[in-house]
Amino acid sequence: MFIIEHTTRQKGGPPRHIHPHQDEWFYVIEGEFLFEVGHDRVTLRPGGSILAPRNLPHAWAFVGNNGGRMLISYTPAGKMEAFFREVTKGNSMPPQDEALFEKFDLILTGPPLLV
Repeated sequence: MFIIEHTTRQKGGPPRHIHPHQDEWFYVIEGEFLFEVGHDRVTLRPGGSILAPRNLPHAWAFVGNNGGRMLISYTPAGKMEAFFREVTKGNSMPPQDEALFEKFDLILTGPPLLV
């Protein structure tokens, strides 16, 4: 298992993607986030959580006004720690780079959610 705390002040989120090997769970601590898991869309506020099972396309975006925080867990961890070490070098969301996603066993499936 790998768990991170994600903090943001900017609206938006990562591109749609699939984790073939991990289940991804989100727990909102602060702010408001829009999630798309498969064909379902839901907005979560503090205390809300959602599971994105492996092999299901998903994306999320911060849609609040004053910053947001959430816990994100990956089970099993796989290459997720290495992925975040790579993409946080630029202090931004992961780019829409298919080769980058493939390097860490992820599949890029589309653009970020519009906010």
